[in-house]
Amino acid sequence: MDDTAEKGPALQMTSLLCTLHDHLDDVNWCAFSAKLFATCSGDKTLRIYNTSDFSELSFSPLSGHGYSVHCCCFSPCGQFLVSCSTDATTVVWSMVTGEIEAVMEHPGRSPVRICALSPDSIHMVSGASDGTLALWDFPSKQLRRTGAVNDTTMVACSFSPCSQVFMTGSTYGDLRLWDLNMNQLHAEKNAHDLGVTCCTFAPSILSGGQVVQFRLASCGQDSLLKIWAINKFSSGAYKMQRLHTLTGQSAPVLSCAYSSDGQLLVSGSVDKTVAVYDAKNAVLLYTLKQHERYVTACSFSPTSPLIATGSMDKTVNIWRLEDGCSGHGGKSMSGESALTSGEGRNSAGRLKLLVTDWSEEDVSEWLVEEGLERLVDKFRANNIDGTELLSLTKETLASELLIESVGLRNKLLRKVEELKSESACSGIPDEFLCPITRELMKEPVIAADGYSYEREAIESWINTKNRSSPMTNLPLLTTLLTPNHTLKMAIGRWKTSH
Repeated sequence: MDDTAEKGPALQMTSLLCTLHDHLDDVNWCAFSAKLFATCSGDKTLRIYNTSDFSELSFSPLSGHGYSVHCCCFSPCGQFLVSCSTDATTVVWSMVTGEIEAVMEHPGRSPVRICALSPDSIHMVSGASDGTLALWDFPSKQLRRTGAVNDTTMVACSFSPCSQVFMTGSTYGDLRLWDLNMNQLHAEKNAHDLGVTCCTFAPSILSGGQVVQFRLASCGQDSLLKIWAINKFSSGAYKMQRLHTLTGQSAPVLSCAYSSDGQLLVSGSVDKTVAVYDAKNAVLLYTLKQHERYVTACSFSPTSPLIATGSMDKTVNIWRLEDGCSGHGGKSMSGESALTSGEGRNSAGRLKLLVTDWSEEDVSEWLVEEGLERLVDKFRANNIDGTELLSLTKETLASELLIESVGLRNKLLRKVEELKSESACSGIPDEFLCPITRELMKEPVIAADGYSYEREAIESWINTKNRSSPMTNLPLLTTLLTPNHTLKMAIGRWKTSH
């Protein structure tokens, strides 16, 4: 952290309340209203639950999108739910009936990656893969204005608590502040130099003298969570200043959210962890580790001491914050709480690989993390890579690697079995999924945009989407599709090993 933080408040204990297993693909977003909880997924559906007992509503799941649903948010009154999708639409759902109230087609028919409602329920913003923004009048569902940032994808958006300005973040790495006339008030270039993934305003407004101040949290592919002060001066000018850089996670941070009182900040990461911070003092309170794959979504309940986290492991975890005190400036521990140290157990590089693709160096790093560093030299001398690691037996450990300690051999084999189990439940590698259907590809083909798709899906897309790329929204120079034999073989090998 940049600043010397004050001592944090008395800590709360965190326990895992329940796990929701209903989605069939990655969970992309989750959101609370006062009484309901919503999730959306690559399986094209949204699911709605009562927050009293997390039972699913009778009209759930909601099935109206044609492709992956990227984001969802409740209207402040909780009467409506808004969702956006790769199918280039933003849909408004009634939370009384589960019926579709309106379908807003994004200008240019580009995949919509993010949507946000203003706290006063008057405006909605949707952001797309081609860098365009659409500002809608929410009561009438009419398009009011459009804007754009070239050569990027809009992936983050949040309204200020006063509803008069909103912040966007893109894969280019910039944060941009806009007014309701779609004028850019401020651009923070390279806010996250590898790309922004999420941004969220704190719910409170700080004012003093001639300045009104908002707080904003943002996270990105640089593995950082940042807290910003946004000052509005009486002249109407805005200035943005970074207050803290939080480094509690060891891989790209994909999502972040403030609690309803602005006191806590939660983030989810590619390192599979959830970090909870004291937002005021920028102190890491504790790290939750329960998900088996990337944590893509997180949200606080506005009315209950609950945190929800969603993941590429297709599950959503509901955590309860319970009153408790700790004499430590760091993490509280209890028998029920699913807490680990703030350090990730896997490096960002290995997270993206199947174990069979690990290098000898990857294996050495894993041995050190598992407390088996005394074996590193033996493994290096015998050129043990990921494939060799998974094939080890008691006999080879004793006769070929000459590991004499029975206890050490047994400990290593237990760790290898855990690794195999982790790999088996870690889901399908993302590169094996069609970007359109989010399903395992059977006949992968390369399109003119350089991306690989399931043949049937991209052919259907080209026939109905005016020959635009699903990933970039730019025109496809040709409709020629080339079979991706290398990818097909890799998928075949993966299926055989699983």
